[in-house]
Amino acid sequence: MAILMLIPVKSLLSTAFIWSENKKYLCFLEYSGLKMLMKYDKAVVVEGLVKEFGKVRALDGVSFTVEEGEIFGLIGPNGAGKTTTLRILATLLLPTRGSVTIFGYDVVKNAGEIRRIIGYLPEEAGAYRNLSGYEYLDIVARLYFQSKQEVEEAVEEAVKISGLGDRIHDKVKHYSKGMKRRLQIARVLMVKPKLAILDEPTAGLDVSHALYVRKLIRDYTRKNGMTVILSSHNMLEVEHVCSRIALIHKGVVYESGVPEELMEKYNADNLEEVFVKVVGYAV
Repeated sequence: MAILMLIPVKSLLSTAFIWSENKKYLCFLEYSGLKMLMKYDKAVVVEGLVKEFGKVRALDGVSFTVEEGEIFGLIGPNGAGKTTTLRILATLLLPTRGSVTIFGYDVVKNAGEIRRIIGYLPEEAGAYRNLSGYEYLDIVARLYFQSKQEVEEAVEEAVKISGLGDRIHDKVKHYSKGMKRRLQIARVLMVKPKLAILDEPTAGLDVSHALYVRKLIRDYTRKNGMTVILSSHNMLEVEHVCSRIALIHKGVVYESGVPEELMEKYNADNLEEVFVKVVGYAV
């Protein structure tokens, strides 16, 4: 990042972060008494990311960038390092080495600020079984918003996003897996995060629910100018969702780019073929 300007201020303040109106600049005040206007170039920047669990290296120098407003896919088989990467982005895991910034914030130094601007969906996200879907969304909204009006608007938005209709008032224990997943995605999107981190959003869903979720992610991102990074082991479906992808295997990113351009580069009919040619084994 480059400092664009320095403006003296009257008082000496501890670090405070403020978004400008166009949300492209990150301003903060330091003890020096100078107001610094910073600009970030990418929504997400991951450089040389390493994560070790004891003697096991789950991530081995992962690097990629995500543009603001795009849907970026982290694609690979189970155990490739996708979830570990996303959990570091969501500030739930500390990296062993390397750096990650999200809209100019460092995931280690500025974890609190990052949590205010992201939404995270784990692969195995759950909800309270004995609450209705509506009651669950209302509780979550109250954690994010202070005024009654904001809570009500967020919940109504989530109800629309979920597409569950009158079933939103049924208890969650009576929901199918697809309905629970739609409820959880609505929970993430209703707060309109700057970055939505979605871990395997369609895993285990039948065709109808998977199609609904994929269309929802595409349309909602386009409508709200949101940035999305998602993981998936289903390489065929991401061709229709992601504007760019990174292929990851055994903690290493082997290739990244636009799906269509990667298929042309490797003379492949789909991303599964690209993955086999890049990594060198049958999926």
